[in-house]
Amino acid sequence: MCVSVPEGWLHEGRVSPLEEVELTFALKQQNVDKLQELLALVSDPDSQHYVGGVLRFPPRGKEISKGWTGARHLKSFHLGVTPATLRARYNLTAADVGTAANNSQAVAQFLEQFYHPADLAEFMSLFAREFKHLTEVERVVGTQGGGKAGLEASLDVEYIMSTGANISTWVFTNPGRHESQEPFLQWMLLLSNMSAVPWVHTISYGDDEDSLSTCYMNRINNEFMKAGVRGISMLFASGDSGAGCRHLPKEQNVFRPSFPASSPYVTTVGGTSFKNPFKVTYEVTDYISGGGFSNVFAMPDYQVSAVKAFLKGKQSLPPESYYNASGRAYPDMAALSDNYWVVTNLVPIPWVSGTSASTPVVGGILSLINDQRFVKGLPSLGFLNPRLYKLQGTGLFDVTEGCHLSCLDDKVEGQGFCAAPAWDPVTGWGTPNYPDLLTALGKD
Repeated sequence: MCVSVPEGWLHEGRVSPLEEVELTFALKQQNVDKLQELLALVSDPDSQHYVGGVLRFPPRGKEISKGWTGARHLKSFHLGVTPATLRARYNLTAADVGTAANNSQAVAQFLEQFYHPADLAEFMSLFAREFKHLTEVERVVGTQGGGKAGLEASLDVEYIMSTGANISTWVFTNPGRHESQEPFLQWMLLLSNMSAVPWVHTISYGDDEDSLSTCYMNRINNEFMKAGVRGISMLFASGDSGAGCRHLPKEQNVFRPSFPASSPYVTTVGGTSFKNPFKVTYEVTDYISGGGFSNVFAMPDYQVSAVKAFLKGKQSLPPESYYNASGRAYPDMAALSDNYWVVTNLVPIPWVSGTSASTPVVGGILSLINDQRFVKGLPSLGFLNPRLYKLQGTGLFDVTEGCHLSCLDDKVEGQGFCAAPAWDPVTGWGTPNYPDLLTALGKD
């Protein structure tokens, strides 16, 4: 049995006999080492067993409505990021929409966040007129709450459905809390017990790694591995606190990684900004972009060479006492995370920022790549990281300018890691260049 209390928690006495306490009992998993080996085999493109996933291969289904072919409208100046801005930057044309009947994608919502169907319809009418799209979520798993729509939920749904346009989309809405935080395990257990689920899932939530027990996180990782073996791609936002900061006694501060962003079995998405905030230019680091090194999970083999190259590079690094250089490093890739337009409660709201924005954008792009793979009779991408790191930045715009934030103290003065050529712990390998990324990932 694994029982532990996260550091920093205090005992305040017995709970009231009238208080409802929800417990989750998860049986200890067997053969986890074999599961890990299988995931590595089916996700590594150099392996003779590489298939993306082992359980479901998409059939050649009938095509749904095809987008019309048209020129991409490049708008140099903008007053905030919209679907048109993203399509201009990442080289998506009006024809780049879903057509495969067997494709699907999903977002997951927690902490009593809900979207409103009317907001989605209004968003599409305002910002998605130039390409074929859907205006309704196909399925909600769970119960939508009443009251006002949440900004987080609105952002996730609107941008996965406008980037991964014309692709069937589900929303998983997850009630309750785990130790006052997101019930990630309950959600993953639900996913693992469903026979058919979407191929790409994006999640814009996370917790400080040190606020959760190692046993709990490992149990969730088991479910992430199961998802990868099934050919499912799991994407998590890297967080909006840069390298983070944990204040320890005697002013011995350290950086504070986030979970599930630090899981070795998910693809973690960081954030960028335009060099010129009012013009479609190249991208630089968004200073809030979460990134760093896990204090719990060892660095997976697929990223060792890339991370070592960064650590040995010419850029200056924070003091070694602030981070665990042998831990799982993240993010893996990035996208724009600054100054988005969102419609919530029927009101268009500008300047919404965070890796909560970049993650559904990357998810939508991966769904488009899955779509093209399905048309060719190929399986889904599945767990992306082994293949992503073997590409070494192919199909991505490298981000080499800017740093993210960290501890405000005399040693680092609020600066964490900085972007560098190739992989770095602020923007990963960079941001999508859709045509090139499709070429790299659209074949086996």
